[in-house]
Amino acid sequence: MHVDEVRLGDGSTSSMSLPPSRALLALADVMTLCTDVTLGVEGVLVGDPTETALVRAGADVGVDKALLDALWPRVGEVPFTSARARMTTIHRGSASADQIMVCTKGAPERVVPACHAMLSAGAVIPIDGARVLREAAAVAAAGLRVLAVATRTLSAPPESAEEAEQKLTLLALVGLIDPPRAEAKAAVETCQAAGIHVVMITGDHPATALAIAVRLGIASINDTVLTGHDIPARSDAELAHRVTDVYVFARVAPADKLRIVKALQSRGEYVAMTGDGVNDAPAHMGLLDDNFATIVKAVHEGRRIYDNIRRFVRFVLSTNSGEIWPLFLAPFLGLPMPLLPIHILWRNLVTDGLPGITLAAEPAEPAEPAEPDSMQRPPRAPPESLLAGGLWQHALRVGLLIAALTLTTQARSIRDADSHWQTMTFTVLTLPQLAHLIAIRSERISIFTLGVRGNPALFFAVVTAIGLQLATLYVPVMNRIFHTMPLSWRELAVCVAVSSVVLFAVEGEKWLLRRRPHPYNGFPS
Repeated sequence: MHVDEVRLGDGSTSSMSLPPSRALLALADVMTLCTDVTLGVEGVLVGDPTETALVRAGADVGVDKALLDALWPRVGEVPFTSARARMTTIHRGSASADQIMVCTKGAPERVVPACHAMLSAGAVIPIDGARVLREAAAVAAAGLRVLAVATRTLSAPPESAEEAEQKLTLLALVGLIDPPRAEAKAAVETCQAAGIHVVMITGDHPATALAIAVRLGIASINDTVLTGHDIPARSDAELAHRVTDVYVFARVAPADKLRIVKALQSRGEYVAMTGDGVNDAPAHMGLLDDNFATIVKAVHEGRRIYDNIRRFVRFVLSTNSGEIWPLFLAPFLGLPMPLLPIHILWRNLVTDGLPGITLAAEPAEPAEPAEPDSMQRPPRAPPESLLAGGLWQHALRVGLLIAALTLTTQARSIRDADSHWQTMTFTVLTLPQLAHLIAIRSERISIFTLGVRGNPALFFAVVTAIGLQLATLYVPVMNRIFHTMPLSWRELAVCVAVSSVVLFAVEGEKWLLRRRPHPYNGFPS
């Protein structure tokens, strides 16, 4: 933040690059004194960004804060509050005990009514409050934060805040520009594409807030701005009715922020709030920093984790049901048990559990993300089940398909009097789950388009599992442990061909899904 320009009470503009006039020096003195800024190590200004900007502007015209504080030590103050929207400090001249200077800064609509005069062209004249407030609104409409700076002199310290903050002389309107972070506009666009309702809640002037909101793409120029004057007058029900239609809230107090958050939550919204001021604390939604883009990163990470969980659940349910169905149905079909206990253990530990973990570990920023459209779909409904979106139907279909392929292979091998029938059944029950693992890396995008480079752990797990499965077929010691027999190349080719049916079936399912509206966002992805 930095001071962009200083506009004097008569509407003229004084650039800080010009030689300082007496009026400008008086303004610089007052706005330097009326701050809580301190000088840190090596003269670094420490304090609120707005106040440090004021002190820095004063320094630009030759005002030395340390010297000024020594000449005019502070003897009292009326601190800033959101209700008052202004701050006043009281200073006694070091050269004379009866020299008292009152310095006030704050929102123009709170400071101007306390003024009876204004500085114009170096002369003090009666104040035209309406004209000054119009000037403040014009400066705010340009996107600047506007402060009114005023002063008065007394011969003795005031006995109350009311006495101090009356009959002030307005020195100037100060316009400060607080440019949005470079990444803010892109973050807002990403949130809106993801179906996130973005609003601005600020203590700034309504015109300033709207101008910045328009610049960021949060609101349009004709949108209504709800102010802190409107919110207290509305009931909770009325506020809950309005909040979803308003994108900018201005001149709000901490309690207003809390009511806005609660109003949104009452409509079933999940609310996240970021800010760098103490006013944000009552909303109980502060982040570790005040960067709005952090919310976008958090949403992206949350969606990635949720998608990973769904992939893992999809894989486990499908492959385990594909194992259970053959064991359950074989006796009813007059077939012997297709697997031995050690086959089931091997399948669960080596070619089921370990590869499945790689689905839950889909990287945060892969070269080829599994769900590249994750931030282009609106949030899921809060009560939605983890198994929604066709997940349990998919698990049932794939489980039955694996069972059908396994039992068909078993039946045909037994019919052909193939002594390797159990080894072929074991292989056909194992390889399809690896084909399924590859296919479901994305719920909708074809693996032939997506590839597996984005998740190298998955590729490594599949290759390792295939190698271990082949070891159970062709390594003699493994044959003895698993009661398997080496398959001929024709038998192995049959097992691979049968297993690949699962890959192409799931890809066909995804092909159909891509031609239907997305279950979560209502448009094809």
